[in-house]
Amino acid sequence: MIPRSPVAPRIAKLTALGVGVAFLATACGGTSTPSSTETTTAAASGAIACPAPAAGAPAPEIPAAGTVPASTTTTETPLKIGSLLPSTGSLAFLGPPEIAGVNLAIKDINDAGGVLGKPVEVSHLDSGDTTTDVATQSVTNLLGQGVSAIIGAASSGVSKTVINQITGAGVVQFSPANTSLDFTTWDDKGLYWRTAPSDLLQGSVLGNYAVSCGAQTMGMIVLNDSYGTGLAKTVKSSFEGAGGKIVAEQLFNTGDTQFNTQVDAIVAAKPDAIGVITFDEGKSIIPLLLGKGIKPEQLFLVDGNLKDYSKDFAAGTMTGAHGTLPGTSAGDAFKKSLLAIDPSLTDYSYAGESWDATNLVALAAEAAKSTKGVDIAAQLQAVSKDGEKCFSFGQCVTLIREGKDIDYDGQSGPVTFADSGDPSEATIGVYEYSADNKYKLVKEEFGKL
Repeated sequence: MIPRSPVAPRIAKLTALGVGVAFLATACGGTSTPSSTETTTAAASGAIACPAPAAGAPAPEIPAAGTVPASTTTTETPLKIGSLLPSTGSLAFLGPPEIAGVNLAIKDINDAGGVLGKPVEVSHLDSGDTTTDVATQSVTNLLGQGVSAIIGAASSGVSKTVINQITGAGVVQFSPANTSLDFTTWDDKGLYWRTAPSDLLQGSVLGNYAVSCGAQTMGMIVLNDSYGTGLAKTVKSSFEGAGGKIVAEQLFNTGDTQFNTQVDAIVAAKPDAIGVITFDEGKSIIPLLLGKGIKPEQLFLVDGNLKDYSKDFAAGTMTGAHGTLPGTSAGDAFKKSLLAIDPSLTDYSYAGESWDATNLVALAAEAAKSTKGVDIAAQLQAVSKDGEKCFSFGQCVTLIREGKDIDYDGQSGPVTFADSGDPSEATIGVYEYSADNKYKLVKEEFGKL
C-alpha cells in the first residue's frame, strides 16, 4: 500500500476540484435553467416549482462480517480514539447522530476482535462552538489520554481553532462534517482527513437546484465564518452561473440573537428564493422570514440547519422548504442499528460519515500494523481506493489480514481520498419538508471533485 505524501501538491488539487464541480453544475436539478414561461410564472407568484422527485438509492446495508481471522500482529498499545463532537452550542443537534455513528463503529470493530488484537477504546468530549474555548480544553484532555485519532469537529470554525494543536501532536484529525474549502490546502502534515465533501459540491447543487425550481433571484442570510461565507460563495457562483442573480446578502456573527435587520433587508429585495446559510440560528431566522410574507417553498437550507423542526414550529410551518445535506440517505437497517445505540435519535445527519471515519481509522491502523497517528494517516488513502471493494470493518479487515489491498466504501457513499485528505467523490442529498416539519429525500446528486 502506498502512503499519502505528507506534503501534498495543493495548487494542483484545488484546480482539479474546480473542474469536477463545474461538470456537476450542468447536470443537477433537471435543466440548468428554467424555460421563460416557467420562470415568469414562478417569479410573478412568488411560488417555487421544483422538478419531480427522483430519489437515489440508499446507502448499502452493513454486510455480515462472517468469521474474522485473528490479527497476525498484536500491539501493546491499544488504539485509542477520541471524539470532539457537539453536545452544546449552535450545532448541538448534530452531536447525537455523530456520536451514535462513532459508537456503532466501535461496537462493530470490537465485536470483530478489535484492532491488532486489542479492543479499541473511545473517549467522547464536547466541542462546543466558536463562542467558547471548550474545544481547546477537550483536545488537551484527549491528547493527554494518548489518543491516536480524534473524530471531529463538526463545525469548520471549531476545527480551525484546534487543527494545529491536534496535527502538531502527530494525531489524526478526522472530521465527519467539516465542509470549509480552507481545509483542502491546510498545512496539516498529512494528518487532517474528512468524510464530508468540501462546499464546492454542496454549494453547486444548492445554487443549481434553486434555479431548476424557477428562481431567478436569490437573497442570502449568511453566518459570518469560514463555513458560512465559503458556502455562500459557491452558492452564488453556481446560481449566477446558471442564469440567476443574487440580489441581497446579509451577514451575522456567531452568538448574535437578533436578526430583524438582516431579514428586513433580504425581504426588501423581493427575491424569488432565500438561501438560509446558518447553524441553529435558523430557528430564529425562519419565523421572521415567514412573518414577513416569505413562503416556506422559497427557503433553501443547508446542512448546518437542515433538521427536524417538528418540536420547534407549528405543524405545516416548513411545508415545501428545501435543503441540501452531504452524504447518502441512511438506510433502514443502518438507522435501526443506530437506534440500538441511541434510542432517542430523531436525526441521522452525518451519522454515516462518523461511522465511516471511525472504521477507516481502525482499518488504516490494521494496514499500518501500528496505532501511532502518523502511521495511521499514511495508510488512510490506501485503504480507500484501488483494492477489493468492502463495506464494513469486519469484511475489510478480513481482506487486510489475508494480505489483500482494500477499497472501503461506507454509509456516506464512496470515499476514495484525494491527496488533500478530502473525499474525491461524494453524494449530496436534496430534501424537502413535509407538513410535519420533517425533511424527506427528493433526489441525490453524485459528483467527483
